[in-house]
Amino acid sequence: MCGIAGLFDPRGRRDFDRELVRRMNDVQFHRGPDEGGFHFEPGLAFAHRRLSIIDLATGQQPLFNEDGTVAVVFNGEIYNFQELVPELQALGHNFHTHSDTEVIVHAWEAWGEACVDRFRGMFAFALHDRNRETLFLARDRLGVKPLFYAELADGTLAFGSELKVLAQHPALDRRIDPLAVEEYFALGYVAEPRTIHLGAKKLGPGETLTIRRGAPRAAPRRYWDVRFTLDNRIGLAEACAELTERLRESVRLRMISEVPLGAFLSGGVDSSAVVATMAGLSAEPVNTCSIGFDDPAFNETEFAQQVAERYRTRHYLETVASDDFDLIDTLAALYDEPYADSSAIPTYRVCQLARKHVTVALSGDGGDESFGGYRRYRLHLMEEKLRTGLPLGLRRPVFGLLGRLYPKADWAPRVLRAKTTFQAIARDSVEAYFHSMSFVREELRSRLYSPAFRAQLGGYSALDVFRRHAATAGTDDALALIQYLDLKTYLVGDINTKVDRASMAHSLEVREPLMDHPLVEWLATLPSDLKLHGGEGKYLFKKAMAPQLPDDVLYRPKMGFAVPLARWFRGPLKQRVRDAVLGETLAATGMFDPACLRHLVDAHQSGARDYSTPLWTLVMFEAFLRKEHAITATDPHERDVLDWLERVGDREGWV
Repeated sequence: MCGIAGLFDPRGRRDFDRELVRRMNDVQFHRGPDEGGFHFEPGLAFAHRRLSIIDLATGQQPLFNEDGTVAVVFNGEIYNFQELVPELQALGHNFHTHSDTEVIVHAWEAWGEACVDRFRGMFAFALHDRNRETLFLARDRLGVKPLFYAELADGTLAFGSELKVLAQHPALDRRIDPLAVEEYFALGYVAEPRTIHLGAKKLGPGETLTIRRGAPRAAPRRYWDVRFTLDNRIGLAEACAELTERLRESVRLRMISEVPLGAFLSGGVDSSAVVATMAGLSAEPVNTCSIGFDDPAFNETEFAQQVAERYRTRHYLETVASDDFDLIDTLAALYDEPYADSSAIPTYRVCQLARKHVTVALSGDGGDESFGGYRRYRLHLMEEKLRTGLPLGLRRPVFGLLGRLYPKADWAPRVLRAKTTFQAIARDSVEAYFHSMSFVREELRSRLYSPAFRAQLGGYSALDVFRRHAATAGTDDALALIQYLDLKTYLVGDINTKVDRASMAHSLEVREPLMDHPLVEWLATLPSDLKLHGGEGKYLFKKAMAPQLPDDVLYRPKMGFAVPLARWFRGPLKQRVRDAVLGETLAATGMFDPACLRHLVDAHQSGARDYSTPLWTLVMFEAFLRKEHAITATDPHERDVLDWLERVGDREGWV
């Protein structure tokens, strides 16, 4: 795992400030503490931070082709590079290292932009071809590795592995994008291609961007997408056998390493399956790492221990206090833009633990999306049966009214909490799924935002993110559609973002066997009833892993990586929440209705309502704003030191 950064002049060949490029690279030191590298030539600056994993002796970057005309900086792993080397050698290319990075420059020479079609892995890279006067940016198919870029006012193209890299450049437009704020409060993250700053973008998963000097600016090109054909009529037994072999191959490729390697082990199906597969491929005990909680309601270490004992792993366990909330400001700095998934806290801790023992860790991320594991999938399909039985013209007024009138009963048994269900039935499928995924629901967002901020949004809703992806899903199957939406939104914007930043904060490489794109493509051909069957999620996966994992692991209720927010906000964080939500930082933006903010705090802390998720979303937004304020106030490299209210926005029109 590494960090990349650079500048490209598409209009000419100006020389870039070397000290600026060094600052851009230094700010991501945590991504690659082993080595740093630079390359400068007229019109180009490349920088790289290296976490050495493969070819420790000769894998330094930037890396070049034979005559030095093609250069690359690369973050990630190309798992099939050993298969590509002989093919490229047969085409006349000479290799001088044993690293996967060198495959990229020769693949570019051989296949041009189509080189990415040949790569199997997680990657974000920037390649410069001097002869073609071209900069080529690429990101892996499932968005495991991040890539940010910005077109500056003078035409310069800046890029980096994290948003903080671009923020070092004084010409970056760091005004806050109001549409990004709407996406954050709806989804808990800012969705691709936006960032929180107006001047920066994210390259989307499965996209490339080609910039040729002197040519009109091109838009990103999508080179891959998953297609849920559901047309594979394979039998259950045969599917279990093929899945087992595909998983073995994916895990085997991700166990190639010249540094200590292990796995996260939560005790859930996905991580347990990865560990079981690793144990079958390794002659040595597998290193496994688990985080436990001192609150039994959030602790699942007994299930991880069962798997560790069964496979005689070298198991490392640390127990985290259930009041482990001192990471708020750390996370705000780590993620660079507002990010509201509270499981970032235990994820940070398990990465911290793992780095004490290994440099590479395999995870089970991506399993729920492809195998159909989320409980919300089952609930969505139940609602979908009701939606398909009644026309939208009838459902919207009838169930919409019920949804408005039925009381919000957070305290009641689940069967009596019908308000959300009524609201979902009143919507179409995409809108209903967006509603179920929202951190702050539409009704509450409309009350939370001030009139001035709603005017700034101009009617924009983060629902448009889901609509845009649904339009390219290519399936009418109810389960496949929401799986596709999760692969394009939640997996990329939430899960992958969380794991990348948390792992890189500790210079730890995390690899995800369940996101192997051939495996994801194959699973997308299988009928949905092999994924969600008789109310059982991950049906095929559990059947395939039954010989290797205990029933307690396979069939227990899914717990998740949660933290006790509701209790924190009524107890040890009570004053912190009140100060953050009702303090000057949020008030100064003019984005929020003060009465709504006070209602959220008072109703939650009195026990009348559970507003823990909206409050956490506000707390993390406030922490982000304070971090931005501190940077603005102290950054000696700002060309113009703007007033805080101008940076974040004023009440009259803050863009």
